[in-house]
Amino acid sequence: MATSSPKSILRSALRTPARAKAATAAVHYAIDASDVHAHLYRVTLTIAKPAKNQCVSLPVWIPGSYMVREFSKHLQKLVAMQNGKPLTIAQLDKRHWQVANSSAQPLVLHYEVYAYDNSVRTAWLDAQRGFFNGTSLCLQVEGQTARVHHMQIKTLQHVSAQYYTTKNIANYSISTSENLIKKDAKHGNTYAFANYDELADTPFEMGNFWQGSFTVRGVVHEFVVAGAPPTFDGKRLLADTQKIVEAEIAFWHGAPSAKTAAKPPFTHYVFMLNAVDDGYGGLEHRASTALICNRRDLPRWAQKKRSDGYTTLLGLISHEYFHTWNVKRLRPAEFASYDYAQEQYTELLWFFEGFTSYYDDLLLRRAALIDNAQYLRLLNKTINQVMQTPGARVQSVAQSSFDAWVKYYRQDENTPNATVSYYTKGALVALCFDLTLRAEGTTTLDAVMRALWARCKAGPMTEADFAAELQRLAGRSFAPELAQWVHGTADLPLNHLLQQAGVQIVEDAPQLAQRLGLRVAETGGTVQVKVVLRGGAAEQAGFCVGDEWLAVGDKPAGLWRLSKLEDMALYVRERANQPTTLHALVSRDKRLHTLKLALPAPERADLATWVLRTGDASKVDTWLAG
Repeated sequence: MATSSPKSILRSALRTPARAKAATAAVHYAIDASDVHAHLYRVTLTIAKPAKNQCVSLPVWIPGSYMVREFSKHLQKLVAMQNGKPLTIAQLDKRHWQVANSSAQPLVLHYEVYAYDNSVRTAWLDAQRGFFNGTSLCLQVEGQTARVHHMQIKTLQHVSAQYYTTKNIANYSISTSENLIKKDAKHGNTYAFANYDELADTPFEMGNFWQGSFTVRGVVHEFVVAGAPPTFDGKRLLADTQKIVEAEIAFWHGAPSAKTAAKPPFTHYVFMLNAVDDGYGGLEHRASTALICNRRDLPRWAQKKRSDGYTTLLGLISHEYFHTWNVKRLRPAEFASYDYAQEQYTELLWFFEGFTSYYDDLLLRRAALIDNAQYLRLLNKTINQVMQTPGARVQSVAQSSFDAWVKYYRQDENTPNATVSYYTKGALVALCFDLTLRAEGTTTLDAVMRALWARCKAGPMTEADFAAELQRLAGRSFAPELAQWVHGTADLPLNHLLQQAGVQIVEDAPQLAQRLGLRVAETGGTVQVKVVLRGGAAEQAGFCVGDEWLAVGDKPAGLWRLSKLEDMALYVRERANQPTTLHALVSRDKRLHTLKLALPAPERADLATWVLRTGDASKVDTWLAG
């Protein structure tokens, strides 16, 4: 394991053999990151051998984030030159442009991209940090996307020296990028990509960062952290991440002591973490991941107990690293090649995202970063989330996967009533398959995952492949389970399967919001209705999203001002095992309404939440230890 103090660095995530030569690329991008205060990347695209009337285009989405994001909205000042003369450009649609050029000379395009989205999906540039994905900055050259692409980060020396310095760039060995084909202190750094897909799958991180590295099975894993506070414990983050990496490589390729143990399918890996005041998320790539977290969740020096926020961060790291196998290589057949122009639909996100969500926390347990009780608490949270989502009885996880483009990433107040997350319910589907296979004593879901990796040769797969490996290893068809759990909307057999696995399930009284059938925001002494759940007491009483709940009481004439939902316990007297009739005063569009609300009894079994505990410790250990 190696660490270093912060210094000015540029990190790219993909590597190709160091013997690659700096041959002239068919497509070359020069990225100027000097206009930090305007948040503008200036891009020069040179096409060595253009087609006549060459078309170029910008993607509308980025793989791993299934929503059309219209990256072209941030592109401006597009001009074209050939042999030093300006050319006419015609915009064909929202993402296509056609240049009136000949094929006799190289074609040069200049343009700017506004970069002020501090997420993992697009691009960011300010005086402290630069980040981008190729899908946000790099125009595709129609007809040449399969050819060699070069990218040059060429003007770092023009940025304020406190952030980027020519000296540091010149003297620091940029070991992150095996595809770095030359290091040039005057003009920057040039990177080579086999094709546009490889470029699009390589995020770039620039700035003053903490950085460290470790090696597992001969593969160097680097970690760079932007925005870390002075109390950040980088050694702990590295050590914990190494445990995750070791557990996941062993999961896919066998224990390191085994004769058949293989290396992972990449030669170098980079974790890029952006620590911010408020944020969370990740995006997987073939040899890297871009992450964002709340900086309060980073480990701190002298902090002995692992915080819940840090455990969540480790789960995110585990999730995105697992994707290096499950979705980036083993992937839906519909993603055999990417079409950046439009949506690419698949019904398999329940497998690729949901099963990854099952294993992310499970592998934390196998890496000894959490214990059985902590794992069951995390699983408990997922189960209650799905149980308390009416949409789980409306939409199957296969439908949820297909609809990701228009529903999952475009959530509104009705989302919990109409949809189910392919992440959370997909994780529970994986749990059901795993516990069923273990109970029948024939195989495990771990073995099925490895068999799929071998069957599909780490490439495109279908649901039929999954069904075939289940049947081959378990000795029976799982068609009924696939129909019910994946394509149906009935409740999963969680109670029975968990108890078989040694887990004790205790039903607890529901929280007040769950009893009411709504979700609220409490700010500034007001209670604002954000979601009204289908079939709940609030819906039956006539509550609407956007209502400000002002007062509550047993009688219309004796209402009390409500500043927090939990204050209802002060103003309302309930009788055991009986529903309670309340009167609620709400403000809607500046008009006052009094609603009659029937509050269900706390003992209602259909509203109960689960608490998972260890019943038979040996059975739980057998399952969680793998």
